[in-house]
Amino acid sequence: MAPKTAARRVEGNLPADCEEIVGRRQDAADIRRLLASTRLLTLTGPGGVGKTRLALHVAAKMRRAFSNGVWLVHLASLQDAKLLDRAVAEALGVHDKASRSSLETLIDHVRDKQTLIVLDNCEHLIDACAAFAEQLLRAVPEVRLLATSREVLGLPAEVRYVVPPLSLPPQDQRLTSEGAGRYEAVTLFLERAKAIDPGFGQGVDYGEVARLCRLVDGIPLAIELAAVQLRVLSLHQITDRLGDHLNALTPGYRTTAPRHQTLRAAVAWSFELCSPAEQMLWQRVTVFSGGFDLNAAEEVCSGNGLAREELLPLLAALIDKSVLTHDNAGPRARYGMLELLRQYGAERLAASEPQTDLQHRHLDHYRRLAERIRASWFTPSQVDLYADVVREMPNFRVALDHALADPARTEMGLQIITRLYGYWVYSGGFSEARYWLDRAVRLMRDTYPARFRALATQALFALMQWEIDAARPLIRECSALADGRRDPGDQAMVQFLSGRLAMLLGDYDDAISRLEESVKWYENAGAAVEDDVLQGPFLCVFYLTLAAAFGRDPRAAAFAARCRRTAEIAGAQGEISWGVWVNGIERWLAGEREQAVELFRASIRIGGPIGYRYGAAGAIESLAWATAADGRDVRAARLLGAAASIRRILGLSLPGFRSYAGEHEEWEATLRSRMGEAGFATAFEQGAGLDFDEAVAYALEEPAQPSEAGGDEATRPRAETAELTPRELEVAGLIARGVRNKEIAARLVISPRTAEGHVEHILSKLGFTSRTQIAAWYFDNVTPPQEY
Repeated sequence: MAPKTAARRVEGNLPADCEEIVGRRQDAADIRRLLASTRLLTLTGPGGVGKTRLALHVAAKMRRAFSNGVWLVHLASLQDAKLLDRAVAEALGVHDKASRSSLETLIDHVRDKQTLIVLDNCEHLIDACAAFAEQLLRAVPEVRLLATSREVLGLPAEVRYVVPPLSLPPQDQRLTSEGAGRYEAVTLFLERAKAIDPGFGQGVDYGEVARLCRLVDGIPLAIELAAVQLRVLSLHQITDRLGDHLNALTPGYRTTAPRHQTLRAAVAWSFELCSPAEQMLWQRVTVFSGGFDLNAAEEVCSGNGLAREELLPLLAALIDKSVLTHDNAGPRARYGMLELLRQYGAERLAASEPQTDLQHRHLDHYRRLAERIRASWFTPSQVDLYADVVREMPNFRVALDHALADPARTEMGLQIITRLYGYWVYSGGFSEARYWLDRAVRLMRDTYPARFRALATQALFALMQWEIDAARPLIRECSALADGRRDPGDQAMVQFLSGRLAMLLGDYDDAISRLEESVKWYENAGAAVEDDVLQGPFLCVFYLTLAAAFGRDPRAAAFAARCRRTAEIAGAQGEISWGVWVNGIERWLAGEREQAVELFRASIRIGGPIGYRYGAAGAIESLAWATAADGRDVRAARLLGAAASIRRILGLSLPGFRSYAGEHEEWEATLRSRMGEAGFATAFEQGAGLDFDEAVAYALEEPAQPSEAGGDEATRPRAETAELTPRELEVAGLIARGVRNKEIAARLVISPRTAEGHVEHILSKLGFTSRTQIAAWYFDNVTPPQEY
């Protein structure tokens, strides 16, 4: 049976429902036409006119024109312009490199790729967005930018599109039910009204609907805010009260653009329709950034007039009034707010109560959350905790900004930074962590314990990326500070950092001696280690094993077993994958190739599905060496390319780890010799073109393919397949990318039970027993050969 071909996979991070929009057919067509001929298009217009929704609609419709993805970057919650590059890179899944800026790393990632990036809500970062756009467009010829902003970025290459309000019936026209559908504003109001009251529209006064839409100038947000009041008011009451409110605008507001006046009036009117308690909560939740959950609202917003038990019904009331949004997709319900409503609430907050107390409570809540994350990171909860941190990063950034604005709060800021150590490693956010650490260090001056922790953490991140020159001076200062205090915990940390540095340099005797000392202290200290970023002996034992294996120390196998046992007892999936990999390295260097291969694959199988790129980079690289030793040259070269691609986005400097780099160079030279320069380069580039999930699926392909005839793995026989439906092929593709059933359901807008049913049908039709087999089959039989 000939292999089936799936449609080209569409990449990106657009919301599932963004293709839906009321009207805007001509606007969408115009914007698509402009995007075909310009590389920077900015949608402008007043707040609430629908810039974001229109941009997302167009971006979704154009996804297939951008083979490397359409990516949305939310900027409303970002307050620090220095983090703009990092925010864009983070949205695209690009990891920082310590020796390069986030922008340089991003440029390297999207170079020669057809990509559309949507920068949403640029107005408060206008200069930074302009500088970013100019540098990115100059460096990457295939990338295009679609921005939304209340003002243009001001670049020569920029094309501006002013988003108009929704179309309205003329003043002198009598609107009937037959003609209502011709006007976008009326259509939107009727759609929202029927969602609130399914019977709305039967005997409705269409002239009054037209009057309401004209009163708010056809601005979508104002129409939606008005429609939601149908829960408590009649249509005529809404138009009468809204008209009164517009007439009551102050002279100061009359000096602004008419549509800004109208929208502000609509928002202010919605605010006044809230009860005093609802108004107070509306104001207070503006302290959050990027959303919040019930616990955060209760901790931060209760007190001073709002009882904790009032929060839940008040949140429900604000959701009913369309002030807050509500998302149930994750394990905990999450609430958000449109930026325009947040800004209005923040203005009212500033005028009604001191913000400092609220900011202090916000900082304290997220400091305690970081502490809880740290306490449970080295446990089976690790994967879920990482997802929690990703959701809360905008709030952690707000908390850090507040903490590092005053030397008296620096210690709290440092606690957040160090307790998010696992997140920085998991996400590759080393440069952002250093940014916050640099700010903290500048405020510390001579505060010994805090400064030591900050410098030690900076050194740790440099060593994680094998950046020897960056780590050396930091370790020297840490050593000097520790010598002055003679604190045994700090001495152990210096031993660990110095041992790691010695290992990278290839001085294994010194590395083993120092790392053994640190292991002893951390194992004896146990739970007493509270302020140290290492949180226990695992990393010490891990690097001790690595140093012993490369140094051919006879105790390497015992160290490896100890390392695995430490991770497995804790149940931390990321560290378990590391422990299995270092066990594989020990077996590989001991000449036990078959055992090593199984361990390398097991490491990828454990860490790959959870997105632990740091460990996968080493495991795929090591598997490439073993594959080359088996004579499977094309596969080995592809695996080398895949590993190099992951290292590049993580910022790992291969020459910084001498023995590891030496092993890599030996096998690369062997493959070049056996395959020829052209053959090696072709296979290597094929591997480098795989994304992370594809690389994991390729590395785990089972059953193992026979040795290549003539060195061309692309000619191997493909498995016979059963007929899958288009939906089942789509689900199989998501499985191949490591997506779980719950996420599959969310992406395809189906129930989790339906998603599970699709997976069961696929397993049954293909005669498989595991998701890994589905991933391998999909990669081999569905993905076009040129893509791998």
